[in-house]
Amino acid sequence: MTVPTSPDLGFSPKGLYIGGEWQDAADGRTFASTNPSNGEHLGEVPLAADADVARAVAAARSAFGDWGRTSIKERAGALNAFADKLMAHKDELALMDSVDSGNALSGMKGDVDWTAATLLFFAGLLTEIKGETSSQQAGHLNLTHRQPYGVVAKINAFNHPFRFCVEKAAAALAAGNTVVAKASEQAPLSSLRVAELSEGILPPGVFNVVTGDGATGSAMVRHPDVSRIGFVGSVETGRLIARDAAEGLKHVSLELGGKNPIIIFADADPKEAATAAIKGMNMNRQGQSCSSTSRVFVHQNLQNAVTEELVKQAEALPIGMPWLEGMEVGPVVSERQRERVEGFIASAREEGAVLLTGGEKPADPALSNGHFVQPTVFGGVTPDMRIGHQEIFGPVMSVLAWSDYEDMLAKANGVMYGLTAAIVTNDLKMAMQTAERIEAGYVWINAQGRYLGAPYGGWKQSGLGQEECLDELLSYTRIKNINMRW
Repeated sequence: MTVPTSPDLGFSPKGLYIGGEWQDAADGRTFASTNPSNGEHLGEVPLAADADVARAVAAARSAFGDWGRTSIKERAGALNAFADKLMAHKDELALMDSVDSGNALSGMKGDVDWTAATLLFFAGLLTEIKGETSSQQAGHLNLTHRQPYGVVAKINAFNHPFRFCVEKAAAALAAGNTVVAKASEQAPLSSLRVAELSEGILPPGVFNVVTGDGATGSAMVRHPDVSRIGFVGSVETGRLIARDAAEGLKHVSLELGGKNPIIIFADADPKEAATAAIKGMNMNRQGQSCSSTSRVFVHQNLQNAVTEELVKQAEALPIGMPWLEGMEVGPVVSERQRERVEGFIASAREEGAVLLTGGEKPADPALSNGHFVQPTVFGGVTPDMRIGHQEIFGPVMSVLAWSDYEDMLAKANGVMYGLTAAIVTNDLKMAMQTAERIEAGYVWINAQGRYLGAPYGGWKQSGLGQEECLDELLSYTRIKNINMRW
């Protein structure tokens, strides 16, 4: 069978986007962007080093003076126009991310919708950047004034390439900061295309995009003119960023990993519970999502029924080239990531977990050149197993049966992560009691999805700060106190 070739993206990287201009890396180095579905070469992308980061930060710093002083009406107008431009290129951007990252086309179209909505949300929220006043003695007035930080570094992950490039910059730009965004080296193309689309909307230097590796991100964090940092990625990298940022006492927000539980009570409908678990696993991104509900805590009375339905639904997921309509499961992002996932599957077998479905590469020879892993479900998992407490970032689910509520809750909370959790039950009192006691920043009860304006952020090792809400916008401002006598 012939291996499907990559669709024509109609795009070639032009360089680093710095100060409104396209520039090669100072030392001329590049790295390859490769389609994870078939191994095809998609283009050469500049590998930014310290000198390139310095140029990008200098451009952002130069542009900050004017951008930071613009009226909220002007900034809101620019963000609204940017949202319109992105929606006009929705199909193109979604296809680019599907090809470059391996994520399902339908999910990437949803990413464009969400990103445009985020720009509009923060544009409409700008009037809420307010201070406070007080008068503690006659003839005096004390007031607070919020001002932007200056240059913000945004370091993004591969699982939502386009979305993270823009969404994670939206609040910073709205608040009057300028941004240097680093695209993930695993899927850099759409971030460079976004930079093209920002031309003529955002003034030169306000929004800069660089591509590179971990050393590029480290140079951004350490640069003395970067005042504020936002990162999406692994706990390990988040710790390194926090350490580097501590040298300059910089404000950092981190959206990190998760080993998220979905807790199914005995009164739940087995089919609906399994559907919630599959949907919460984000299989259209191959489980490569920090919020994926990879630990399925199911009451022992429903264990067989839920497990049977999980296996049935996992096996029914269409797997193939992600840019084709109707496909749900594509490849993981790279060979290294596939090897990591396969290592977890092997360790689960060695430690005594029961493989219920998946665990292999698909048999279809048309997929043989890609980094595909079948949706995988393990039973008999215990928290001491690697798959029971470590984040896999792949399409692997673990079923853990429970009967004692307190013991289950202790196990659900017994990991270093605390990003999301899901609860499936018809008992509202029990649902709310569990939501109160679960150690996670975002909890679903018989629901899925996220809403703009609802704070999203992790507890414990899953991150610092809240996003997608007013708190995020305000976090990109600093408070100045002004004490006046007349």
